[in-house]
Amino acid sequence: MSELIDQFPVRLILLLGLMLLLGLALRRVPVLGTALRVATWVVLIVAAGVAIDQRERFDPYIGHVMRALKLEDQRVAGDEVRVKMSPDGHFWVRATIDGVERRMLVDSGATITALSQTTAQAAGIEARKEMFPVLLRTANGTVSAQTGRMGELRFGTIVARDLPVVVSPAFGNTDVLGMNFLSMLKSWRVEGRTLILQPHHPQEAQTT
Repeated sequence: MSELIDQFPVRLILLLGLMLLLGLALRRVPVLGTALRVATWVVLIVAAGVAIDQRERFDPYIGHVMRALKLEDQRVAGDEVRVKMSPDGHFWVRATIDGVERRMLVDSGATITALSQTTAQAAGIEARKEMFPVLLRTANGTVSAQTGRMGELRFGTIVARDLPVVVSPAFGNTDVLGMNFLSMLKSWRVEGRTLILQPHHPQEAQTT
């Protein structure tokens, strides 16, 4: 199944090329030509959606283009990290958690940073059961979680070490940066549609 998914973009490009060739061959037949042009636009739209959805698979090439055009969603400006609001109305940062790359939701309404079980396992973070269960209130109700510690969180000029986290399967595939991270910063604020994060001790920004 995964092999079929991996080959999907290639097959989409081949299909688009075939449709363009057919379009040239059938351009003298008005009805067929119009139908083929409509179908070609549909394939183009689907191809664009696949490219955006699987952007990480094509990095660093797309990342370089986005930076060159100043369209990147996360960038370093001096000592600050500036994050543009996502189309979903939230702020997401691209970070590494103990060397594992993840996209994390910044949520000032979350008391503590939360990781999915998948991320915790990939980063080698050991989740411990406490003597008394840890209960968290979420949008989906109260859930139980285990506790752990993140060795190093890094993005842009920001590095946080030994950060307490909670881990639960109830988080699905979402990883959240909570107030226990934000309170470690020198400052953070939102200006328009941009989140600005400034650390106390800026680190050299990583380049990709």
